[in-house]
Amino acid sequence: MGHIVAKDIYGPLGEKIDSLSVRTPQTKAFYAMLRQLYTTEEAELVVAMPFGLSTLGRIARLTGRKPDKLKPILSRLCDKGLVVDLDLGGKYRYMPAPFVIGFFEFTMMRTDIANEDIGNYARSFVDYLDEGNFYSANFGAGQQVSIARSLPYLDHLGDHVEILDYERVDQIIDATETFSVSNCSCRHKKHHAGGETCKVPLETCTSFGKAAEYLVRHKMGREISRSEMHDIAQRSKELKLVFSVDNVRNEPSFLCHCCGCCCGILEGINKHGYPNSIVSSTLVPRVNMAECNGCQKCARACHISAITLIPEAKKTTRKRMFLPVINEDACIGCGICSLVCDPAAIDMQKRDQQVIHPENTFERVILQCLERGTLQNQLFDDPGSISHKAMRGIVGGFLRLSPVKKALMTDTLRSRFLAAMAAGAAKSSGVNPAEL
Repeated sequence: MGHIVAKDIYGPLGEKIDSLSVRTPQTKAFYAMLRQLYTTEEAELVVAMPFGLSTLGRIARLTGRKPDKLKPILSRLCDKGLVVDLDLGGKYRYMPAPFVIGFFEFTMMRTDIANEDIGNYARSFVDYLDEGNFYSANFGAGQQVSIARSLPYLDHLGDHVEILDYERVDQIIDATETFSVSNCSCRHKKHHAGGETCKVPLETCTSFGKAAEYLVRHKMGREISRSEMHDIAQRSKELKLVFSVDNVRNEPSFLCHCCGCCCGILEGINKHGYPNSIVSSTLVPRVNMAECNGCQKCARACHISAITLIPEAKKTTRKRMFLPVINEDACIGCGICSLVCDPAAIDMQKRDQQVIHPENTFERVILQCLERGTLQNQLFDDPGSISHKAMRGIVGGFLRLSPVKKALMTDTLRSRFLAAMAAGAAKSSGVNPAEL
C-alpha cells in the first residue's frame, strides 16, 4: 500500500513516529491505530516534543508550554506507554516511544485496560503488522541492526568453543539487580485478536534495570526477584522457547521467551521472509551425521523452520531415515535443536562469519537510525527549530548516500564514529550514553 496522508494531527504524528529508530510506514491501518491510542492533545504534544531524550524543562521550553501544564500530559502518556521516561543522573528524561520496542509492547502489557479496549488495540496491531510494510521497511534492504539478538542454549557446545558472559542467560541475570515480568505482548495480542494461541503462560516477558523500573512504575509489569527470574528462564528452557535479548553486549533491557507461533520478531522470518529481523547468536548448530538416528525432533522443534529433512542416501535400516540439513543462513543460533536431539548428535559451534552486537543501547539506536535513514533526527532533535529542520535535511541527505552509510558501518570507521557520537551526546545532554 502506498503512502497515506492523514489530514489532521495524526498525519504529523505518524511522520514523527516514522522518524524514530524504527520505521513505521504510513497506511490506513497505521492511522487507525494511532487514533485509537492517542488523544488529539497527546498527539499534538508528541509531535512537538524533541525526537530524543529531554528533560521536562527542555520540553517545556521547546514546545512553549508551562511545566505544570505539561507534566500531567506527559505522565498520562507514560502510563499509556506512548512516551518513555527514564531516570538518568537523578533526573527524568522523556522521549516519544517508537512502535517497537515501544508502544506496541507497552500497550499490550498494560493491566489497567478493559478487555474490550485491549481487544480493539490488539486487532489494530494485527491489521498493521499483517500488511508486511513494517517488516519490509525495516529489513527489506538487508538491514543488519535489529532490536533483538538470539541468545543460545549452551548445553551442547563443541570442543574449544569460547563463550562470553553476554551470551549466557545466567550471567546476564546475575549481573543485574532489578527485574520485572509482564504479559507477553505478542501472545496477548494474539489472544485478544482471536488468533490461534499457544499454551505458553501469558506472564512471560521479562525486563532488566531501567526498563524494568519503567514497566513497574507504570503498571505494565510486576517486580520480581533474581530467583524468580532464574525460575522463569528455566521454565522457558523446559518449554523449548527461543531466548531473545536486547541486541547489546552490556546491560540489556529485556529477555523475551519466544515461540514461532506468536512472536512478532520471529513472524518477520516465518511470515514475511526476513531472516535479519533478529540478529543471530555467534553460534550455529552442526550435525554429526554418524551419530544422528533420524528422530526428526530437531526439525519439529525449530521455531523458524531452518532445518530440512532429506531422505537418507543409503537405506541402512528397515525404516527409511530422514536426516537434518541446517540452513545456516536462516538459523538464528538459538540451540533448541541441540537440546532436543536424542543421541546428542548436534553441537553448537562458532559461526564462520563474525557476528557483531552493539556495545550498549546508545550504540544500537545510533546504528539502527543510520541504517534506516533517521539518524539526523537524533542529531538535530528540535522539531520546531528552522535551523534544526535545515540541518536534518542536509545531514540526512548526506547520510543516505550509500558509500557514506557503508563506510560508517565498516569495522574501520564504526568504532570511531560511535565514540564521536557518544562524546557529542554526553557534552550536549550531560548524560553518559552508557547509562541508556
